[in-house]
Amino acid sequence: MAVKVLTGDNDLVTRKVCSEVGIHAEKILLGNDVEKMSDEQLAEAIDTTDVYTRLSPAHKKRVVQALQKKKHVVGFMGDGINDAPALRAADVGISVDNAVDIAKESADMILLEKNLMVLEEGVIEGRKVFANILKYIRMGASSNFGNMFSMLGASAWFPFLPMQPLQILMNNLLYDFSQVPIPTDNVGEQYTAKPRPWHFGEITKFIIFLGPISSIFDYTTFCVMWFYFHCNNLGLLPPPELAARFAHPTDPNRTYAAALLNTAWFVESLMTQTLIIHVIRTNLLPFVQSRASWQLTATTIIIMAVGAVLPFTPLAAPLGFVPLPWQFWPILAGTLICYVGLTQLIKMWLVRRGWI
Repeated sequence: MAVKVLTGDNDLVTRKVCSEVGIHAEKILLGNDVEKMSDEQLAEAIDTTDVYTRLSPAHKKRVVQALQKKKHVVGFMGDGINDAPALRAADVGISVDNAVDIAKESADMILLEKNLMVLEEGVIEGRKVFANILKYIRMGASSNFGNMFSMLGASAWFPFLPMQPLQILMNNLLYDFSQVPIPTDNVGEQYTAKPRPWHFGEITKFIIFLGPISSIFDYTTFCVMWFYFHCNNLGLLPPPELAARFAHPTDPNRTYAAALLNTAWFVESLMTQTLIIHVIRTNLLPFVQSRASWQLTATTIIIMAVGAVLPFTPLAAPLGFVPLPWQFWPILAGTLICYVGLTQLIKMWLVRRGWI
């Protein structure tokens, strides 16, 4: 972060004021110098010059735009008529409550107190909010992208629906509830130390590389249920306590085999999506180098517990669930561990390449 002074005042007065407040003012560009420079020349001089004097409104705007062309995020503070063009051009225009009307109308923020610490606190809080918004977008987009591949492949593979419509709604409801505390989540200093502009390309790379990982483990779950638990047999007999519920079904979607696979994918999908929040929310090592807020951790535990218990509750029958055999749970634990580990490895690779 750097502070640059853009003023229409005399260079001698400006140099004196800058020396008193600790701003480096050995090299000063005058408005006449800026006028003679091309945009390319101004961009070259912009990083080595911190003070600009005798500037017109157009000159101030050019300096702001030159900084932006060098990939800097620019905040401009002004209160006069001459500051309006620069306030409008800056990424964030800041004015004060007693500024002229045109300056306040051009600004994005207006300070009501004579205290720049309020501005600092607002900037830090804004960066935290932006970071948490990105977390939600990354989670939702990558999760839905992976689920799309899983649903597509499963629908072509199985003679019944891989998950019933009501089960999909319940899955989304529980998953969304687990993400409600994201605004309370902790944000590391690496996110608040400098501005992080919106780059859709980073989101796209994140979705493309991390989204399909969930499909890998969805398909391993399908294979386990299809071959090991014999869901490929539509005549698979249910336990005695469920025999009346699945007596002589005419619809493949109403068979015990379909209900067993539906339940297994529901539980696996819900748990992987909910747990992976803690990997996606940070570029560091989750649970060790970076921990989520207690609210987000609590909802993660609650939703995963609900997903595990739901097939054994009275709500199971209306939702089309059946109790899962005990052999499924160790397999699910291994799936969760492998999913978290592989996602972390891919995420670290993306971070090293500077893609996220």
